[in-house]
Amino acid sequence: MATMADEDLTPEPDAPERDPDTADMFGEPAPAATTAPARQPATDGSAAYTVIARKYRPRTFEDLYGQGAMVRTLRNAFAAGRIAHAFMLTGVRGVGKTTTARLLARALNFQTDSIDAPSLDLSVEGRHCRAIIEGRHMDVLELDAASRTGVADMRDLLDGVRYAPVEARYKVYIIDEVHMLSTGAFNALLKTLEEPPPHAKFIFATTEIRKVPVTILSRCQRFDLRRVEPDDIIRNLQMILEAEGVRVEAEGLTLIARAAEGSVRDAQSLLDQAIVQAESGQTVPAALIRDMLGLADRAGTLDLFEHVLKGDPGGAVSAFRQLYALGADPGQVVLDLLEHAHGASVARAVGPQALTLPKDQTTRLAAAGAAVSAPILARLWQMLLRAHEEVGRAPDPAAATDMALIRLAHAADLPGPEEALKLLRNGDAPAGGGGSTGGGSMGGGSTGGGTAQGGAARALSPQVSLQGAPQAEATQAPVLQTFEDLIALIDAERDIALKLDVERFVRPVSFRPGVLEFEPAPGAPTNLAQRLVGRLKAWTGQPWLVAAQGGGGAESLWERQTREVRETRAEIGQDPFVLSVLQAFPGAEVVQIRHLPPPEPALVDDLDEASED
Repeated sequence: MATMADEDLTPEPDAPERDPDTADMFGEPAPAATTAPARQPATDGSAAYTVIARKYRPRTFEDLYGQGAMVRTLRNAFAAGRIAHAFMLTGVRGVGKTTTARLLARALNFQTDSIDAPSLDLSVEGRHCRAIIEGRHMDVLELDAASRTGVADMRDLLDGVRYAPVEARYKVYIIDEVHMLSTGAFNALLKTLEEPPPHAKFIFATTEIRKVPVTILSRCQRFDLRRVEPDDIIRNLQMILEAEGVRVEAEGLTLIARAAEGSVRDAQSLLDQAIVQAESGQTVPAALIRDMLGLADRAGTLDLFEHVLKGDPGGAVSAFRQLYALGADPGQVVLDLLEHAHGASVARAVGPQALTLPKDQTTRLAAAGAAVSAPILARLWQMLLRAHEEVGRAPDPAAATDMALIRLAHAADLPGPEEALKLLRNGDAPAGGGGSTGGGSMGGGSTGGGTAQGGAARALSPQVSLQGAPQAEATQAPVLQTFEDLIALIDAERDIALKLDVERFVRPVSFRPGVLEFEPAPGAPTNLAQRLVGRLKAWTGQPWLVAAQGGGGAESLWERQTREVRETRAEIGQDPFVLSVLQAFPGAEVVQIRHLPPPEPALVDDLDEASED
């Protein structure tokens, strides 16, 4: 009897696995031969989509934006062979700490067919680079201290430090958010950091450097990654847009860069969100990005800021309600006013070039800063800080903002304590904002109140009384309608130095009562706008906005006179009579041109009568 073991169960080489003409074991007919359809990609693209922050993560040290100082130090250390055994990377979110740690791991273990040494030149992918980038290299361990904070976790980690790396040159430990380790874990790590094996490198990253023990910091080479400047962020976003084939308005990129607050990752995430705001193939307008970020219109908040500076509560409240109706958040409006106060103060102290804002906003903030004094801007800043706190905890933020704006506008013309006390000692009544209805300027211009019960007197002390203070007689203030009226006023006030500077260096762009925009000629004094603001306010009794722009101005008075003299000299040089005189007297030249006044009518009549006789 044959057994199963005696039977040859090896299938014939050419025998098919299944007879296509035979039904299956359950009696179903064989399926019709069909070609399997090719797998189609997802139509919406969501399955294969990679967010911009991951897709454009830097792959070389040259791709790191705004960290030139750190890269230069590392490059010199690698070139000299003075590579530390532990690195501490600190900085705010999104500046590239984890990315730098991975780049360092690649640089420490860089190896190609021709290079076998640590190198920061990662333009060519090394033998271990791909595995490190994808997080699967067995000699590069990336850990999150937030999830492994205990002593036992740290001991398990350090047990493998004494063993040599398997493939790479160094065994690299990347510990992110290292400040979240417990005290015991830091103590367990301390001994290894003090006497590390030569094949081990540690790279730590943290956003809270003050929470890391100094004993750990003293054993690490520390690098403070800076906040990335808005210009660098904008360059990075423009590079991404060019690669993606998407267009976004320049103002929209500026809004994103400001909202990112120095974080490249935040800016890239916001750009990812902004790209889908418009239809495919269309330019994303700045207005949509502003709505996406919940920001108020910058031009609208600048108008609101100028209403506050002028002491106009009605205009300030109306401007805010227009912004509120468009969806602006009251707290964000107050934050914008704080930024405007800061920008005006910086423009006044350093110059408009210190502001990283569009040209039109820079011009308006520089004019606002020149219109008021530094102490007044400092007081405005303090009052806005208090207003921001009130709006944050108020049950109705919009109503709280209304009240804050009214308070700011009515306090606009109140002098500071020292100035008010000086006026009281001199027997003058300081201009008060409490009883004013027309509003004044933050520089202290008259508002029509100025009574003994003025706001400044009440602010100083309830015991101060101005009942006997003499009132200054009202004088008719000059009204300037043209730039020539301004020149005439300076001449009438006999301010020779200011007149010479205005005639020589002021190229007027636009002029209207209370506002002068000009282009400064080369060599113009840096304080010319501030001098004009102070003099015009004192002479006219009203605040002035004097702004210096980069270009677009007409000729200055001195340039116009010089041109006219040159043209007149050229015209006279072509006169036939003058030419005949110059030919008759070789070497003669026209030295001076004088315009003789026309003769008086009476003298002309006498000459006519004499000729008739």
